[in-house]
Amino acid sequence: MNNLEAIFLGIIQGLTEFLPISSSGHLEIGKIFLGNDFMGQESLFITLVLHFGTALSTIFVFRKEIKEILIGVFSLKPNEKRQLALKIVISAVPAAFVGIFFQEQVETLFAQNLILVGIMLIVTATFLFLADIIQNTKKAVSLSNAFLLGIIQALAILPGFSRSGSTIASAVFLGIDRRKAARFSFLMVLPLIFGSMAKTALDLKTIPENLNSSSLMLGFITAFISGILACNWMISIVKKSQLKYFGFYCVILGGLTLFYGLF
Repeated sequence: MNNLEAIFLGIIQGLTEFLPISSSGHLEIGKIFLGNDFMGQESLFITLVLHFGTALSTIFVFRKEIKEILIGVFSLKPNEKRQLALKIVISAVPAAFVGIFFQEQVETLFAQNLILVGIMLIVTATFLFLADIIQNTKKAVSLSNAFLLGIIQALAILPGFSRSGSTIASAVFLGIDRRKAARFSFLMVLPLIFGSMAKTALDLKTIPENLNSSSLMLGFITAFISGILACNWMISIVKKSQLKYFGFYCVILGGLTLFYGLF
């Protein structure tokens, strides 16, 4: 992996992790059109580094709120932040269950299946269009809503089905305040990101020797910076009810992907 490839991968990871356009879908499309030169342990390690970049970007953007949550968790008195931490844990249960017990079945979905990717991109677009129509969004996230959003997050394992887009849109469907919906969507994924990173680290037998350390650092920094920009941008987009523009993008990309996959 050269420096240019590292920067490109970092930008793709940072942007698609937060924007409602499906990071998994873009990666599967990229494997077809750009080729997949990374194999085995090398690919795992690159994925680990890039995901660490976007995980840290989430922590950076929500550093004040995360600090308050941690203080609330260890406080002796019942408080709102402890409740939020509980909701985040509850929301992670469905995806963790799928990841642990259905790992092999999930992996078969990521076999450059462009037809599935195209269909799920169009499903994502439908979620985004509908979310922009709904106006009455003033509620907070409840425990039951957290679990429902967790189920949607688990379904977003499907390549092409945007995790951020589907969870934010579903929260809006439930009447949750748009800004709170976006914030909860990004906070609820943190346990899964770090869990996935831990699993990837365990799957690595050794650190690949043929990787360029300077390229890896460039990829990490690019993923971190682009992740910060995309996260803040996404919160602003949701608040202004502008998800439909990403819906148009997903429809066009999904249609082109379906056409290529079929013909």
